[in-house]
Amino acid sequence: MIQDLNGRHCDDLATALASYRRSAPRVHRWGGDLARRLAAGARLLVAGNGGSAAQAQHLTAELVGRYRDDRAPYSALALHADTSSTTAIANDYGVQEVFARQTRAHGRAGDVLMLLSTSGASANLLSAADAARRTGMTVWALTGPAPNPLEAACDEAVCVSAPSAATVQELHLVAVHMLCEAFDAACEAQDRAPRRRAGRAAVGEGAL
Repeated sequence: MIQDLNGRHCDDLATALASYRRSAPRVHRWGGDLARRLAAGARLLVAGNGGSAAQAQHLTAELVGRYRDDRAPYSALALHADTSSTTAIANDYGVQEVFARQTRAHGRAGDVLMLLSTSGASANLLSAADAARRTGMTVWALTGPAPNPLEAACDEAVCVSAPSAATVQELHLVAVHMLCEAFDAACEAQDRAPRRRAGRAAVGEGAL
């Protein structure tokens, strides 16, 4: 019985992964765009509920720390990680406002808000998306199957077609890692560009 359940879980994951591969170019583009924005001083805000909160915090840890190779730290905040703020806001304004109020406090035009949700229907994430767009931020989402309200509320979304929340979360982790790989590759390319320009300038000066 357990072996059958494990096999079914792996089968569901393999099926969902095959479909998810079509989203890889979008995730790669997000990573490059995020690298350019954060290098210019923008900030990434991330939020989720439950297991999605853990995955959101995983992403911010990779950007503030590092994914693989050493590089500069970048500004990324997991909104649910500030327990004093989230509980105070929930107590004073209601659970629906816990991320929206923080988004209005920390977000600026040009920043990115990334929201993770297996259902794509969490009221507090929908409120945050609305607050971010009113602020002039770009809003991305990782969700479960489309269509869903969060997909419609964001600028862009990657929607995982899978029968269970567990499988959706597993593919969200794949997306987080792919985003980090693209982010690091873009950062490395940005770092190389000034050195190439400096090298060309030195060659030009030598010709004089």
